Formats: sequence, structure tokens, C-alpha cells
Amino acid sequence: MFGTHSTSRRRTGARAALLTVPLACVLAVTAAPAGAAAPDRGARPASLTCQGKGVDPAAQARHRSEILIQAPLRTIWNLQTDVEAWPSWQKPVAPMTVKRLDPGPLRKHSRFQATIQLPDNPPAPPGTVVITSEVRQLRYGTCIRWAGPADGPGYHIDGVHVWTFTKVRGGVLVRTEESHAGPQANPDSDMGLETWLKDLKAAAEAARA
Repeated sequence: MFGTHSTSRRRTGARAALLTVPLACVLAVTAAPAGAAAPDRGARPASLTCQGKGVDPAAQARHRSEILIQAPLRTIWNLQTDVEAWPSWQKPVAPMTVKRLDPGPLRKHSRFQATIQLPDNPPAPPGTVVITSEVRQLRYGTCIRWAGPADGPGYHIDGVHVWTFTKVRGGVLVRTEESHAGPQANPDSDMGLETWLKDLKAAAEAARA
């Protein structure tokens, strides 16, 4: 899922990948998709922000990526903010559900929760991981930032996730950045962002066709 690691790192990496639902969607990641930026290996660029707030600068793990989507901004935005519909167009590696914890359109202070049933994956035990996220900043059609914990058997990570959407020639440039802090934070993981972007692009461009 995250390349070749030692047994202990595979265990940590597999659980860290779970934050890719609301803190980034439980997605299988094998390589960066065409059109997405390669993982940052050099100096970090300035953090993405939404209304002046970015990811956790002190977090042990951070990843950032972007993709050009040839679809209307409204289509992309609606897919991204209809959180309960994420499982219909994303490719989770384990059974998951996503539910809103409040009514109405996604807005500042909206909360949502993803529940993932982990398969038996020795040496990591099976169990349930619950990711509870709160929207901290949101500007319609421009950016969104949410944060919250992921908790499961012997597992805890605090995540922050920022998305920005910019109209450019040929479509919309979607950028995303996520940070993980906690005992299981894996600095070698791309947090599923590459696959999330690829799936968002596919869903938005299919809707446009």
C-alpha cells in the first residue's frame, strides 16, 4: 500500500492510511496517478491555507499533492463536500461508512464521521477505526479545512486536511495537503491523497461527459 517497508512499518503504515477518509479516505495507494504531483522530497513549499489556516506545522507526517481536473468547479466542489457520498466514487481498502453529524450543507463547524472495519491483517489486529472530523474553515468554491482524531484499537492520530480549488485554463487545479500527529503517524505515507485526487478527477470528469 505504501511501498516496501519493514514489518513494523507496514503495520504502522496500514493504519496511518485509514486517515484518508475524512482526514484525507481509506484508499489503496501504490503509485502517484498521472497528472498528480510527485511526493515532495526536497524543501517544503509554503503550507496550503484556507482563510489563513493550514496543516499542523509540528506534525510528524505531512504530504501535499495536486491535480488538474477538466470539469466545472461546481461539480468538483459538490463531489468533495457531499461527504456521505464519498464511498460511491472512492475506492476504500476496507468497508467504510461516512455520516454527517449535523444537517444541511457542509459549512464551518459541520462535523462528519467515518467508520472503517479493519480486516485481519497480521500483525495488526482487526478492529474498528472511527475518524471524527470538524470543518474549521470553508470558503465556498475556494477552500476547505477540516481536522480531528482517528481512534481504534491501539491507534490514535490527529489529522488536519486542507483543500484548495483554483480555476485555471483548461479546468480546475485542486491542491490538497494533510498532516498527521500521534504515535502512529507515518512520514513515509502519502496518506491516500494521490488516489483521492485521481478518484475525484475521474468522478468529476465522468459527470461532465
